Amino acid sequence: MNCTSLRSITQEQAVKIIRQQTGDVKPHVSENWGLFDKDNSQHKRIQANLRAANIVVQNGKWGEVADMQGWFRFLKSDKSPVKKPLKKMTAIEVSKIIKALDGVVIWKKLNLKLWKKLKTICTG
Repeated sequence: MNCTSLRSITQEQAVKIIRQQTGDVKPHVSENWGLFDKDNSQHKRIQANLRAANIVVQNGKWGEVADMQGWFRFLKSDKSPVKKPLKKMTAIEVSKIIKALDGVVIWKKLNLKLWKKLKTICTG
């Protein structure tokens, strides 16, 4: 029997031993549900919709950018028409997401127009 002190093994070796002992042989990888493919036109459309709907946050380097945390939460929520990571979606599934975001853009623009009209009426 080859005995080795636990103090002399690496973290990677320790994790491997624990996984073998617990039967969990697959490493836990946190998936990035909203990861975009910069060369995919559908993914570009989603980013454009997020910006058009003003679903943005401030970034020190790039100014206003799409709110990725909000985007991730949407994909995992009951409001999303497809609950799976963006990169694992088929073109048809992505088109369902785009259609949902198109609705959000229209809704936000209508509400903005109504708000401006009400503001004009109340102050004018």
